[in-house]
Amino acid sequence: MPRAESDNPVLDALLQAAYALHPTEIDLTLDRLARLLARLGHPERRLPPVFHVAGTNGKGSTVAFLRACLEASGRRVHVYTSPHLVRFNERIRIAGQIISDDELVLLLRDILDRNGGQPITFFELTTAAAFLAFARHPADAAIIEVGLGGRMDATNLIPNPLVTGIAQLALDHQQWLGNSILDIAGEKAGIAKRGVPLVLSRYPRTVTARIAEVAGVAGARLTMRGEDWDVAAYEGMLHFRDGQGRIALPLPRLAGAHQIDNAGLAIAMLRAQDLLPVGEPALKAGMGWADWPARLQRLDAGPLSALLPPGAELWVDGGHNPAAGKAIADAMRAVLPAGRPLHLVVGMLGPKDAAGFLKPFGTVASSVYTTPVAGHASHDAQALADLANVAGLPGIVTSGIESALAMIARCADRDRPPTVLITGSLHLAGAALAANGQAPV
Repeated sequence: MPRAESDNPVLDALLQAAYALHPTEIDLTLDRLARLLARLGHPERRLPPVFHVAGTNGKGSTVAFLRACLEASGRRVHVYTSPHLVRFNERIRIAGQIISDDELVLLLRDILDRNGGQPITFFELTTAAAFLAFARHPADAAIIEVGLGGRMDATNLIPNPLVTGIAQLALDHQQWLGNSILDIAGEKAGIAKRGVPLVLSRYPRTVTARIAEVAGVAGARLTMRGEDWDVAAYEGMLHFRDGQGRIALPLPRLAGAHQIDNAGLAIAMLRAQDLLPVGEPALKAGMGWADWPARLQRLDAGPLSALLPPGAELWVDGGHNPAAGKAIADAMRAVLPAGRPLHLVVGMLGPKDAAGFLKPFGTVASSVYTTPVAGHASHDAQALADLANVAGLPGIVTSGIESALAMIARCADRDRPPTVLITGSLHLAGAALAANGQAPV
């Protein structure tokens, strides 16, 4: 995760105090947070109706579609996501607005005081902050994104969500979730709750069977893609069907064919409950309203994009595992102007499968400019360049994003301006957004 810092010195001191309470950022157990929530008067029991979303890839985009559709229907919606791209405050939205420094300071002071110096991870403590904020402010719904896994994730202390859902699954975070896709599926399925709909995407049969096994023990009600609902894009529209009927909606504004799957999961979750009905007009609006920064986002004019020659395009995506690499490569192939080269600027954290991420770009990109990820334990830029060469892509070592873009600009054919994609890490994506003046709002 990007280490949380703030330009506000009071807030920054509180964030650093939160980090100091546990020697590691990830330690999957629920006892510490359960103790703190009890001291806070159990805010997790006073939340608005919760949509709880897990998954390896796509859960954030699913959250974005859920939020857009609910807000288009006139609902006030709280949202908790992670990690942040530029500012920690992005993780907590209160009725649609990023939490203010002043309110976050008050929350963290209260929570640190109630915690009494006991060991607790940063994510656990900030999850408590989100729950407490959401319990204090009225809203019609809360959308909660799982941080890591599901079964032992801090967000899984929500006792009775309205709906749960699992987006796409892939190998990632194996050191915590297990080395096989079945292990990971079982961990993600741990968000299942008795009597609560659990909406599934499409997975291999063995993966679905593993999720069904865990959900069955929990007593959840499965809603499965391909049986209970489905989605497809054709004739320029998104077509969704379930037991309530068929609807045709505009294609999502978010780029990439994989967003059809994420939009479909969000629609299926909304239609799996009847406490907060969302009509077809709001679903149509939500397809165009949904916004999820650093996911196949084309950057606007700004200091970073100005480093490239006229007519060039600058994109950013925080994908960082092989499944994400394939989805991004397919999406860039679809949007790449004919005859124009695609250059990648890539930085990745140390534990990530860099070779697996780069492989799908072998027939799409012209070159890979590698960079360290500032402030994080990342792949060595030379080692990344070597992996790019193995994938059939010329690898060029650079010292940072600006250096890479300057090198691309110097070599560019003015008659064929390049398309550039900054990718491989949400940390790198966040740095690009900040440098271009496009921090999420």
